Amino acid sequence: MNSIRAIVVDPEVPGRLAIKEVEAPQAGPSEALVQVEVISLNRGEVMGAMQAEAGWRPGWDLAGTVIKQAANGTGPKAGSRVFGSVPTGSWAEQVAVPTNRLAELPASVTFAQAATIPTAGLTAFRALQKGGLLLNKRVLITGSTGGVGLFTLQLARLSRAYVVGAARHARNETVVREAGADEVIVGDDLSEAAAYGPYHLIIDLVGGKTLESAIPLLATGGTCVIAGASASPSATIDFGALVRTGRATLYVLNMYAEFDRRPRSEDLAWLAQLVAEQQLQTSIEVEASWHDIGEVAQRLLQRQFIGKAVLHLA
Repeated sequence: MNSIRAIVVDPEVPGRLAIKEVEAPQAGPSEALVQVEVISLNRGEVMGAMQAEAGWRPGWDLAGTVIKQAANGTGPKAGSRVFGSVPTGSWAEQVAVPTNRLAELPASVTFAQAATIPTAGLTAFRALQKGGLLLNKRVLITGSTGGVGLFTLQLARLSRAYVVGAARHARNETVVREAGADEVIVGDDLSEAAAYGPYHLIIDLVGGKTLESAIPLLATGGTCVIAGASASPSATIDFGALVRTGRATLYVLNMYAEFDRRPRSEDLAWLAQLVAEQQLQTSIEVEASWHDIGEVAQRLLQRQFIGKAVLHLA
């Protein structure tokens, strides 16, 4: 049996994550076999790994080189530099990836930059699309300092919206403003954000009290996209406020359902081109070896850094 190395859940080691030998992947007819160079970490997958049983293989995002094109002839050819995502198991030396989840990389975009894009970048892009044409619209983004938040700020700025970003700590105000916010609200209380509203689009990545205080700030006909719950999965919604607002929409963005509404490859390629043109920054805050997975995962859970963490398979 051929084998590769992959990160798996091991409750007996510090951080619950270890590199072990696993069976090599067998690509299906519409899957390319990718030699992985870099992976990125997302809070959701790391939290899942902390609760999973021994042997589970976490990982969504990856970047690397195609070593075998899909048997049906679709997707990138062998030797192509690519990036994409899978439902689980991307933290491995080789991964079989459906071609509709892969995109080729522009020459100037590094594997590290690319690995940050699939989950965080697509979440930001698809969430902003729920607001329609954003030119001169008012957009409020909570949880602005995470990977999704920083991508969302930049894309909203590129859409020529008036952007208000919310951050929990004053020390991150400059980062939020540099990413594209016209105004920055500090803390979980969004009452100060009312001065810049009402908002045509609110993207909430925090949940809890922050979501509760955001919903009354919607404009008539506005949309609130619930795309995360980093603070709390529970919130009390004032439906009376929604009724008074009129024609407001609450949209829950589940990435598993949302991303597969259409092939990811086209949107991924577009986001990578923005990076190549230096219109979109990937906000890498931690860059390390995958041998440091346990330590970096814990730092992510403890919010010791903002932005994205990437690990090289070296």
